[in-house]
Amino acid sequence: MTPVRVAVNGYGVIGKRVADAVALQPDMELVGVADVATDYRVRLALERGYRLFGSTAEAAAAMREAGLEPAGDLGALLAASDVVVDATPKRVGAANKPAYEAAGVKAIFQGGEKHELAGVSFVAQANYAEALGRDFVRVVSCNTTGLVRVLGALRSEGLLERARAVLIRRGTDPWESHLGGLVNTLLPEPKVPSHQGPDARTVLPDLDLVTIAAAGPFNLSHVHFAVVEAPRETTEEEVFAALRAAPRIVLVRAGEGVEAPNSVIEIVRDLGRPRGDLWEVAVWEDSLAVSGREIFLTYQVHNEAIVTPENVDAIRAVTAAERDPASSIALTDETLGIRTELIPVAATAGERV
Repeated sequence: MTPVRVAVNGYGVIGKRVADAVALQPDMELVGVADVATDYRVRLALERGYRLFGSTAEAAAAMREAGLEPAGDLGALLAASDVVVDATPKRVGAANKPAYEAAGVKAIFQGGEKHELAGVSFVAQANYAEALGRDFVRVVSCNTTGLVRVLGALRSEGLLERARAVLIRRGTDPWESHLGGLVNTLLPEPKVPSHQGPDARTVLPDLDLVTIAAAGPFNLSHVHFAVVEAPRETTEEEVFAALRAAPRIVLVRAGEGVEAPNSVIEIVRDLGRPRGDLWEVAVWEDSLAVSGREIFLTYQVHNEAIVTPENVDAIRAVTAAERDPASSIALTDETLGIRTELIPVAATAGERV
């Protein structure tokens, strides 16, 4: 099979992770990455052996002046590609869409863009088939991805009638923490529902979900507190079984010292994950509780990393390189090293789950 030729436009928090993930796929070829910057970020792309392009002709010229020797501008990158992952800042992707249409390449946008830009909003386990062969797909935001993964897992097992969730978002991304951030305060979003609830319904249209959100003075992840009402009485065992059956969800335990988001990030660092990335949703097993029809959940969403595997699966979906969602998810998870347990319950030296 001829590998799918992939371009990444925007080499920031998401773009660099998607580029690395694409480079690991046996059925994909990373043609190159494009950006407008000339600083350390794109210099590190060259260090990793990626072909560098300017996202505009002006950016390509600035790169040459900075001694970076780009391979060309965005037009040249698109001409050699089948699909582009647009990981540019919010609203820039919408401005880029005409260029992708003119080049005849399929495009994957990120959650900062509006659903209407692509017409399909994507989470692999929920609606892979809807994206098959589409010209444009939008991978939803980190928070929406986390909501759909967890609530979708319960829904698929008949354990979700409605849900209410409080989202505590990170105040800033780590790489730009020096530019500003919250200190000794918390900033509630003034609108209820916050945008993540309606956004989740672009993937699961009949989902009864209301979200409330606030930004907090930390940068290592988001944390969600969800109360789910099931259509019938259930048990903790049944809820655990539903979560364990779903892809890209792991259980962590405060009783093993995993008491907070920083502990989870420390685990993935110790596992040798690139950039300390948590691709899975981490659900605290200790705090999961069931009372009749009510399910109480606390889980962690790594804002920098969680959408990485979704972008890889979206590439396969839009190009129809793999029509079966389970097969695509399994291949992505294998190549990235996504696990079913961060700390296996009964591990021996050298054993890995």
